[in-house]
Amino acid sequence: MARLPLLSEQDCSEHADLVATIKAERGGRFLNLYRMLMHSPPVAEGWLKLFTAIRQKSTLPGTLRELAILHVAVLNEAPYEFDAHLPIGLKEGLGEAQTASLGDWRNARCYDARQRAVIEYTEAMTRNIRVPESVFQAVRASLDERQLVELTATVAGYNLVSRFLEAMQIDHEARRAAQ
Repeated sequence: MARLPLLSEQDCSEHADLVATIKAERGGRFLNLYRMLMHSPPVAEGWLKLFTAIRQKSTLPGTLRELAILHVAVLNEAPYEFDAHLPIGLKEGLGEAQTASLGDWRNARCYDARQRAVIEYTEAMTRNIRVPESVFQAVRASLDERQLVELTATVAGYNLVSRFLEAMQIDHEARRAAQ
């Protein structure tokens, strides 16, 4: 159960334009994450802009973006983030074996060299913050400069997401519905 109340659209009537933008950019849904973020409308607005840029305006291939996001969720034990991005990852072309093997990716044979480089980069950023030069060079070999910046922002951003979700104990809509 969330540590603060999840605000309804009615609770946010003073910021109806922002709620409408959130819904428009998030498939018509007012997700629990945003229902929590609306306790601070300026933070919710900035959050929306950042993650819309990462998810919808990036040149990073969707498979790599979602692989990084899902790996952050696994590393940070953030089920909301994983549940929210699993269908997106599958839609972007990740296989079920790829999404299921992230916890033991080094022993899995379902990733190509580029995907392994992205996963290792994600892990280095998430666990150690500082990325070893060899890990950076491996991912640099397969991404252009813009994509490398976008990957780095994706990993950093989704570490923010998972930490916010877990600190505030926000449940994913589908997980709550299944209980």
